[in-house]
Formats: sequence, structure tokens, C-alpha cells
Amino acid sequence: MRKTILAAVIFSLCLTLGVGVNKARAMDDAVSKHMVAQAKLAAHFIAAAVKAGMSQAEINAALAKVAKESAISEFWVSDEKGKIEFTNIPGMSFQFPTDPKAKSQAAPFAALLSGAKKVVVQGFQPREFDGKSFKYVGVAGVDKPRIVQVGVAGGK
Repeated sequence: MRKTILAAVIFSLCLTLGVGVNKARAMDDAVSKHMVAQAKLAAHFIAAAVKAGMSQAEINAALAKVAKESAISEFWVSDEKGKIEFTNIPGMSFQFPTDPKAKSQAAPFAALLSGAKKVVVQGFQPREFDGKSFKYVGVAGVDKPRIVQVGVAGGK
């Protein structure tokens, strides 16, 4: 069964149980740091896989296997223009905005393409295309300008 991290639920539960806002924030910060590490590992995997000559289908299959067997729900890896090049979500066509100030939930990740930022962390929020709650973390590519994003679903 696929595991998901429910940081929003943890936060609420912590408040309900009297753990306090500071502890809940510390827990969310720990989840974010873990996701940054996962995104960085994914960035290095993508660079090595491309260099080794793996096909897009082989890379996508590897990402799908990791997502199926871990807490990460989604991988979104763009090219230098923000268009998705690799993902574990078959049949999905998506392009990140290239302006980090655009009015889009995905817009802040554009700063990874320009090199203005090396890491972008978002809290749980509804996705634009389906309204499902997700937490996304992205890092800059290590082989070329690209966005390497991991996402965790907030619920089933």
C-alpha cells in the first residue's frame, strides 16, 4: 500500500493534542528537509540516467517504482524550458511557468530554471488542475537548468 505523509493532519493533530504550534512547525520543517533530500537525490539520478543513455520510458519507470514504494507521490522533472521531460504520472502533459511571479501555484518553481533559487518549498495546498492537496518541493537540476520536483499527497 502506498504511504503518504499527512503533514496537514499531523499539524492539526499536534494542535489538538496540545503539542503546540512550534512543535508542529518543527515537524513540517523536518518533512520539508526530507523532501529536499529526496528531490536532490532525484536530480542526481536523472543526471546519471541521462548520461548513461537510459530512455525516457526507463527513467519514468524507475520514478514510478520509487513513488509506488515510498512516501513520494509524484516526480515532475522538466527540461530547461519548464516542459515536463520525466514523471511517474503517465499521460500527463504539463509545463511549469517560466515567470516565478505568474499567478500559478507552480510559478515559484520557475526560479529554479533561471538559477535565482536552488530550492523551493511549498506547504500543502490545492493543486490547480484537480484541487487535491499536495506539498511540493523542487530543486535545480544538476546536469542542466531544469526543475526537479517531488510531491506528497495530503490524502487519498
